[in-house]
Amino acid sequence: MDFKQLRYFIAVAEELHFGRAAARLFISQPALSFDIKKLEEQLGVQLLLRNNKSVKLTSAGETLLNESRSLLVQLEQVRRLTVRSAQGLSGRLRIGFVNSMLHRGLPAAIARFQSEQPDIEVVLMELNSSEQAHALQRGQIDLGFVHWGRAAPGISSQLLMTDPFVCCLPQDHRCAGQTELDLSQLHDDGFILFPRTASPHYHDLIVARCVSAGFSPAIRHEARQWQTIVSMVSLGMGVALVPQTLCHAWPAAVHYATIAQPGMPAETHAIYAEGNESQANQCFIDTLRQCLPAASA
Repeated sequence: MDFKQLRYFIAVAEELHFGRAAARLFISQPALSFDIKKLEEQLGVQLLLRNNKSVKLTSAGETLLNESRSLLVQLEQVRRLTVRSAQGLSGRLRIGFVNSMLHRGLPAAIARFQSEQPDIEVVLMELNSSEQAHALQRGQIDLGFVHWGRAAPGISSQLLMTDPFVCCLPQDHRCAGQTELDLSQLHDDGFILFPRTASPHYHDLIVARCVSAGFSPAIRHEARQWQTIVSMVSLGMGVALVPQTLCHAWPAAVHYATIAQPGMPAETHAIYAEGNESQANQCFIDTLRQCLPAASA
């Protein structure tokens, strides 16, 4: 018994007419009759009661019809999963992410991706940019989202978005009434900044912005998450430079002002191992691009 015989049998059982079933299958009626008779001989049971006027299912035929339909559904699922696996569209997608991605469309992208690709299980791992590069090199993640684009050897990257910095000030700060300010106005303020060991890219980028404005920032406090930095600013513990698209995440208790001088923006990149340009990776990246904040360029 093979799947071709089962398909032939299902056609006869549903049509209850050999001529119509043969036409549906695009084969001759004698060939169809021969295959059904051969199937009955292999099983050792009668599946159909037939005479010159009618065709009816036996109880054994009804059982085989129900089971055959289930088998063919399973066969199609196996075929589909096999093809999708070969295309990289089934299995598990392990994604590394920096915390700020939670406010840059990542949750919405995951929901949309899992709706469109139900055969892929998404597993998230919060890691800083350097940890993600090492995890890719060790094969511990398939895809990462980081702050910098200087890819390490063996890693490819795609720029997802650029994000200008804005000043984040306590509400009672002397410049809190300004919508735009010259960065040099903050030369006497204490800054709250990422520790360089945790995020050398952001640390160096913010320091460089201040130096280009004519002063070296006095780093009063250090924190590892943007949300913590903004909370500390709201408590009057210092000022900070924050990527613009993150302002909507914590709009209260602080004042945001644009910076008059142009400068290097924050960047978000997708990274993956060279040679692992899988369809699943690119599909998720494309989905995330559709969910990025509108302010990104």
